[in-house]
Amino acid sequence: MKEKKILVLPGDGIGQEVTQWGVAVLKKIGQEGGYHFTFDEGLIGHASILAHGNALPDETLAKAKASSAILLGAVGHPSYDMDPSLAVRPEMGLLKIRKELGLYANLRPIKLFDELVHASSIKEEVLRGADILFFRELTGDVYFGEPRERRENGTVALDTMIYAKYEVERIAHKAYQAAMNRRKKVTSVDKANVLESSRLWREVVKEVALSYPEVETEHIFIDAAAMKLIKAPRDFDVVVTGNLFGDILTDEASQIAGSMGMLASASVGDKYGLYEPIHGAAHDISGKGVANPLATILSVGLMLDISFGLQAEAQAVISAVEQVLKQGYRTRDIAESTTDPAHLLGTDAMGEQVLKNIHSYAIKS
Repeated sequence: MKEKKILVLPGDGIGQEVTQWGVAVLKKIGQEGGYHFTFDEGLIGHASILAHGNALPDETLAKAKASSAILLGAVGHPSYDMDPSLAVRPEMGLLKIRKELGLYANLRPIKLFDELVHASSIKEEVLRGADILFFRELTGDVYFGEPRERRENGTVALDTMIYAKYEVERIAHKAYQAAMNRRKKVTSVDKANVLESSRLWREVVKEVALSYPEVETEHIFIDAAAMKLIKAPRDFDVVVTGNLFGDILTDEASQIAGSMGMLASASVGDKYGLYEPIHGAAHDISGKGVANPLATILSVGLMLDISFGLQAEAQAVISAVEQVLKQGYRTRDIAESTTDPAHLLGTDAMGEQVLKNIHSYAIKS
């Protein structure tokens, strides 16, 4: 395999701490499998604002476009949250890189490791066996719609929820193609009883579904989907939805996996791929060495699979995480009252355990 250039964007908060373990896993895979991975770094988010005054400098974007894949840590800082007067915010960097690279499909696998069934607040009999793949449209909807502004001396705020037919078509095709290799069911989530953009969404998904007659299609409103996700998660296979609804539902689905610290994601388009945990910057634990690196490590597994076509290597990463959990090791976000204190690990110790469990025979078999 020719050289693969990986751009690492640690970003903000615990992003600085967890991305180093994604890199360490990639280096281990490279050594074991004889692959040539090279690494570069860039700034994004709050860290970039401090250094350059904007959330995504041109240098970072140029590096991203020259890379084979991108590993992102986290973006955000609480100091921006409640000040409407700020013209520059960390999340602007994330939105811009998605738009500039055409990353219109966000894949979030929600898979429960059996060892973490008791880490969730959901009953075991409801939870066990849940395996969901979300396709969240990522470059449209209310996050990108214009106009977006304050009016009447700041007393009225306006955001625009907008979708074009082609945006719905391309994410729907990706969802149905994935469903063909799974349990052949797609659930499309919208709010077609209220929103015109959702009525278009449902019309287009119905059209796309005709090309996949083997796949069962279910249409469900966002409020019902949110309830069903907790009540009957095993009923879902592939879920496709818009940017806003997907953001909310996939964060809710972290309860299925036991913690946001276990959820990986891939943001892909027709050329580029960006891989990141969904947990955010988590500044409340930043610098304490307790962040869970497993979501980042599992995101590296998605990178190996989707961007590099290395399925055996991706499975080796997943198997290593599973083995560590079977051995009883936990970070505090997935620990239970019965967890052995000797097995309660910080960020670095958990990363080291994963590295120990990546075996060359699994990669070369």
